[in-house]
Amino acid sequence: MAGRSFIAPHVAELPKSGIRKFFDIVAQRKDVVSLGVGEPDFDTPWHISRAAVTALEDGATHYTSNLGTPELRQSIVAYVKRRLGAEYDWKKEVLVTVGVSEAIDLAVRAITSQGDEILYHEPCFVSYAPTIRLAHGVPVRVETRAEDSFRLTVDALEAKVTPRTKALLLNFPCNPTGATLTRADLKAIAKFVLRHDLLLLADEVYGELVYPPAAGGRQAPKPISFASLPELRGNLVLLNGFSKAWAMTGYRLGYACGPAEVVDMMMKIHQYGIMSAPTLAQYAGVEAMNRGDDDVERMRREYQRRRDFIVGALNAMGLETFMPKGAFYVFPCIRSTGLSSEEFCLRLLNEHEVACVPGSAFGACGEGFVRMSYATSYEKIELAMKRLADFVRGLRCARGGRGA
Repeated sequence: MAGRSFIAPHVAELPKSGIRKFFDIVAQRKDVVSLGVGEPDFDTPWHISRAAVTALEDGATHYTSNLGTPELRQSIVAYVKRRLGAEYDWKKEVLVTVGVSEAIDLAVRAITSQGDEILYHEPCFVSYAPTIRLAHGVPVRVETRAEDSFRLTVDALEAKVTPRTKALLLNFPCNPTGATLTRADLKAIAKFVLRHDLLLLADEVYGELVYPPAAGGRQAPKPISFASLPELRGNLVLLNGFSKAWAMTGYRLGYACGPAEVVDMMMKIHQYGIMSAPTLAQYAGVEAMNRGDDDVERMRREYQRRRDFIVGALNAMGLETFMPKGAFYVFPCIRSTGLSSEEFCLRLLNEHEVACVPGSAFGACGEGFVRMSYATSYEKIELAMKRLADFVRGLRCARGGRGA
């Protein structure tokens, strides 16, 4: 006899990750060129890993403070001041977390009461709306569009804000579009946040991966960060991590900087659920913060080379592609093929063994696009583009269009 369901309805109603669902299929295939996983193909720079190895040899295998080691928090504060121009108190305003994903979850749970609305933009990383729902908040999506270079505009935000709005969660440079914000955009959004007395949750995990405006530029600009705006000091939680810029995905290390009251509440949840971020990872994080700039620059230059090639190849085959100014993703429009995003990705995988992610996985307004990551080798990207061109040509031939 069937008993009652023990599953909480608000959890049962959550969709599974569109990325992970798709890559369960990819994992079963051999010889696939994957442009799907948002993970650097570089190994963590050895001097960073060596710091973790040395710590292990020295017996650093115990819990740290719930907030994180003093050394890492001090290094984070020094990095944020040096790179972003913001000052934080390492004792009260910094929390070390298990990746930036935990930092986002803690921030949302710390501030959200039943029915509070939180604005977020789409297309966006797949966890944002579910994280808000798990905190019993109401996610309110704000669409960004290709014709605006996927920037978030104040007009779009004003159309969605209500008296119940508590916060704005955003991610720039953006996964999946690669979009960035200008300094003027930051100031306009800051005025919006202050006008409505909201808390801004700024996920800037791709902040170091921004590209010069000129083709072939060698010097990357500094991150354009909300933390650089002093007027936001009391209305901002900066969320960041080590996975992307320093190629440290497996270390599971992130951090949050913000008002002491908010950080303290985030720490309370972290304390009960996690205790502390991985100890050895924190030693590696100190090395990355203090001596990792050259590594970031080396990887950024290679990402830029790959970006320039993949955007050119996609546009040449008729898949209109916005030139991303940050992160390591492209978001080509595939509407000209007549296929939905999911149909396109499944057929490309099954017929030509190239994996990418349907744009619909990142929100309804991502339909008609697909996400491709160029965090894989240049040679694999070349092979993927050759296979993709064959696929697109075949679709057009079948429809009696160009290339027939």
